[in-house]
Amino acid sequence: MELLQLQYFQTVARLQHMTKAAEELQIAQPSLSKTIARLEEDLGVPLFDRHGRQIRLNPFGKTFLARVERAFLELNEGRREIKDLAGLHEGTITLAVTIPRILPELLGSFLAQYPNVRIRQRIESTSSMTRQLESGNIDLCISSAAPEGPDIEWKPLITEEIFLLIPPGHRLSGSQSIPLREVKDEPFITMNAGYGFRNLTDGFCREAGFTPNIAFEGDQPDIIGSLVRQGLGVAFVPALSASGVTPSPERLRITSPVCQRTIGMAWSKRRYLSLAAQRLQQFIVDYFQQMPGHSVGQ
Repeated sequence: MELLQLQYFQTVARLQHMTKAAEELQIAQPSLSKTIARLEEDLGVPLFDRHGRQIRLNPFGKTFLARVERAFLELNEGRREIKDLAGLHEGTITLAVTIPRILPELLGSFLAQYPNVRIRQRIESTSSMTRQLESGNIDLCISSAAPEGPDIEWKPLITEEIFLLIPPGHRLSGSQSIPLREVKDEPFITMNAGYGFRNLTDGFCREAGFTPNIAFEGDQPDIIGSLVRQGLGVAFVPALSASGVTPSPERLRITSPVCQRTIGMAWSKRRYLSLAAQRLQQFIVDYFQQMPGHSVGQ
């Protein structure tokens, strides 16, 4: 069994069309057909069901394809690891976040120590992060909800309090703290559904016995403070983000339910982390440990 046979099989399996596969591989169709036939002969079973010119993966083919794709994944990860160890390219890291507020200081400090490292930064929803980690499109992610997956590793970094922002002149202005049910009839300004922070705050409202009346939802946290200042509603804001809202609307502590979130870092155990990504991984851990009032969720 040769690597070229497996590459040809993978292409035919993806397209399920011999002529199209031959065109993509830039080989003659008879040669491709003979290669697939030899592979089936080596395995002792057919990999495709054939009906005239149409071909479809059969159960043998589907099982074998899963193994072939896993083998190619390991080979690609090995190639990345060797290049990294040999120093054949500068370190490049792809980092995804759901909390962009922390990025300028964190990445600025890291790049000051490692100026030759390049970082690609993305803002993603938690559900998207899982897919991106598993596919290898991102190396690390920082989020307020743990991406779920059998190969995803999650490390809690810090637990922070979540406050309520209110507009100037609001009826609750001057209050130090309130139970969340006090604002059950208020319009809320929130992140889009699907973001970890939105799922979290919707849960707080359910605990308080109501469903929030959503007046505005978006994917840019910086806009939320501005809309609150304009009197368009109230909004949840985590402690780390509250310091970035300028000028800052009045914020209230929520006495019940307990409103907190744990920020963590995730990566795929199946994917090789470059030396640069490993440096950033440790840097992120150290960065959050040095924060005032640092508290890691258990």
